[in-house]
Amino acid sequence: MARGQQKIQSQQKNAKAAAAKKKGAAADQKTAAKAALVHTCPVCRAQMPDPKTFKQHFESKHPKSPMPPELVDVEA
Repeated sequence: MARGQQKIQSQQKNAKAAAAKKKGAAADQKTAAKAALVHTCPVCRAQMPDPKTFKQHFESKHPKSPMPPELVDVEA
């Protein structure tokens, strides 16, 4: 019955390793998502991942404000 004890210990070790890996992966995803938000609206400080989304946001949320120069060339 020694194998039974070894099996339990192995399962506990693997569960602990999986929990540590899962915890680290969640932090990596949050960091990656935050790094992807590179464009910031000068009016409301909202962050967007790409210029196309930024231009759509600016046109819909701030129609009376002048368009920032970096969005003039972007096609929405």
